[in-house]
Amino acid sequence: MENPKFVIAINREFGTGGSEIAYKLGELLGINVYNKAILETLTSKFNLTVEEMQRIKATKTNWWNDFCRFYQQFGAVGRGGYTAPEDREVTSQQIYLAETQILRDLAAQESCVIIGRSGFHIFRDHPYAMKIFITADKKTRVKRVMEKYALDEDAASKRIDKIDDTRENYTKTVTQVSRYDARNYDFVFNVSRFSTDLVAQFLAENIRKMFPYLGK
Repeated sequence: MENPKFVIAINREFGTGGSEIAYKLGELLGINVYNKAILETLTSKFNLTVEEMQRIKATKTNWWNDFCRFYQQFGAVGRGGYTAPEDREVTSQQIYLAETQILRDLAAQESCVIIGRSGFHIFRDHPYAMKIFITADKKTRVKRVMEKYALDEDAASKRIDKIDDTRENYTKTVTQVSRYDARNYDFVFNVSRFSTDLVAQFLAENIRKMFPYLGK
């Protein structure tokens, strides 16, 4: 019997190094990591630019009305045949539904790491999913953002607050739950005192225990 595919869904606070951890983890496990590539797929699906989709994601929407409209249009033409009309704005809920389809397709084809994209919710019932949240104290995050983006302390703090709020707003809009709720995850990791290398190695070691056929 073929070994089952697994998916690692990593959500993170901005400035924790969560994306870096995800890519290092993917390298250690020898599996692909998906993030912005999903946006590129959606670009062709909805005839939108990446910037436009990111803007839509940050906008509060009436998720139920959006869902009903999208369901009627998408369901009418069948799987994979949807193209957004030029005179209608594509909403964050519609993008979330498309991402859900794409991510589930990816996870069915190969073991992978998913960064963000409310993966904890999309794969909440997946039998071979590990859902992880990366957090850190504000001081650690500010220092990291200052160094990475060449910002002063105040600017770094404001960027963290803005991006965290945007991500939380998007998550609540499309999933109706908070990404800060620890019950959404199998593992919540405060990385304030650890390097990204150490965190990735720790996760890789434990994931291999769950999936011992890795590397064979």
